[in-house]
Amino acid sequence: MDAELIPLRKRITNIFKLCGFLIRSENSTYLAEQLLPFDADERDKWLTVITENLQGQKLTTPHVERAALEKAINELNRVGLDEGETVFALIDAFTVPRYRYNTRIKKFEPDTTPRQLLSAPRMKSDYMQQRYAMLLQKTLRHDLFAPAVIQDGVGADAQAKKFKLQFAENLLATNTMREAVVLGLLTQLKEGKFYVEDPTGSIELDLSGARFHAGFFCEGCFVLAEGHYSNGVLKVDGLGFPPAEPATSSRAFFGTANTWGGESSKLLKYSPRLQELERTNTETTIVFLSDVRLDLPVVTEKLRQLFVGYDSCPPQAIVLMGPFTASTRNHHEMRQHLTALGKLAAGCEQLKKQTDLILVPSAEDPTAPNILPRAPIPECLAAGLLKAWPRTQLATNPCRLQYCTQQIVVCRLDLMAKFCRNTLHFPEDTSQIEQQFARTIVCQGHLVPIHPIAMPVHWDYDPALWLYPLPDLVVMGDSCQSFSSSQHGCTVLNTGSFVKSKFAFKVYIPATRTIEDSEIPDDVE
Repeated sequence: MDAELIPLRKRITNIFKLCGFLIRSENSTYLAEQLLPFDADERDKWLTVITENLQGQKLTTPHVERAALEKAINELNRVGLDEGETVFALIDAFTVPRYRYNTRIKKFEPDTTPRQLLSAPRMKSDYMQQRYAMLLQKTLRHDLFAPAVIQDGVGADAQAKKFKLQFAENLLATNTMREAVVLGLLTQLKEGKFYVEDPTGSIELDLSGARFHAGFFCEGCFVLAEGHYSNGVLKVDGLGFPPAEPATSSRAFFGTANTWGGESSKLLKYSPRLQELERTNTETTIVFLSDVRLDLPVVTEKLRQLFVGYDSCPPQAIVLMGPFTASTRNHHEMRQHLTALGKLAAGCEQLKKQTDLILVPSAEDPTAPNILPRAPIPECLAAGLLKAWPRTQLATNPCRLQYCTQQIVVCRLDLMAKFCRNTLHFPEDTSQIEQQFARTIVCQGHLVPIHPIAMPVHWDYDPALWLYPLPDLVVMGDSCQSFSSSQHGCTVLNTGSFVKSKFAFKVYIPATRTIEDSEIPDDVE
């Protein structure tokens, strides 16, 4: 232990006792490490301010826990920030707020109904109806479907270009309709026969002459079917997706409520202080790696090089996505690998002090079923890592990140393969397949717009998978080739496989909203 650390720990313990607090040795060591860079007078000043903050927290016991210390230090570091404003935060998928669309006032309202993993049977249809309501309201606002405004006799041409959205019940109540456009769920109610279904009914589709727009049309996604209706069948001329909507337009229907999640009661997107911090922190980066196999010696060696390389310029966070071991349910083996991960950062003190290490599990990692959202890796398996790297955070899959005003979604899922296997129509232009992928999830406003059999979802927590309003960045940990595509102000980034891509990873620079391709070469010492 550092020679200066021992007397500083004693000083901390004595000052805390004078203030009526008790502090454990590991917590006093943590606080001493935070105060070590300051001189003696500054340390006393900071200790006074920290103890005052702890008294203001109204702790239930005299024992000061690590969480209370971190809260006090974070609040002191947030110079000029309001209550609840944070520079960086990890948001658990199971805490993401849920909203319902109120058709009467045409706004989204918070839904505070208690949620549970084993939800009521009614939620099987309710979560799909809520997704439909979200897509319907933004579709009706789009220029193609909004009523035309006639001004000085120039509205006639505009009126001719408009479409009127029909519901299933409108078509079922008639024998024929020359031009019909229906928004609904693409589903296969009978073997080999596809239907479009909305809350009012279902219409059989004839796709023999359909022209497919860009994207992956999988069973379980919502589509706009345009065509001629006759005798109970809609002969489809064109099949497309609900139109995407820029986030600035979407947020108007939520007010100032915090739809993203986190401690703040208001959305941090428009915080002037955070906007200024985001603009001035030009050196801040966030590093993303996927398919980080800790059971492969070559991977651990490359991670060691990564940690050593970043020790001199620590990023805001390093996000590691699984699978962390080969397909196994051996919990003891997983614990050993995570403990070894913590040892890789030995000597990288600056990195461990300033960087959050975030672990996002895959479907192959142990202790949780293959259902989204997926629970994080249990703390008991990561105890050694948490001790070696205290700023480690165990995330859900998917999870959300908030850096200043920017909203980032992180998901580890081999979604491209699922799209390709389940699509009705494979895109003809395979050179644009990345754009087709990005367009699918952006237009659907959802991370996994496919049938629940292909990717099960916890019904009560489906809003955690919504991409509405659109975030600034969606990071997919897909094992296919890496790519980046921007759609309507939202960037969709796929990191690719760390193992298969010769140890390549992605670096995101929030100040400029740019993505850099990085790689750990073989000749690094």
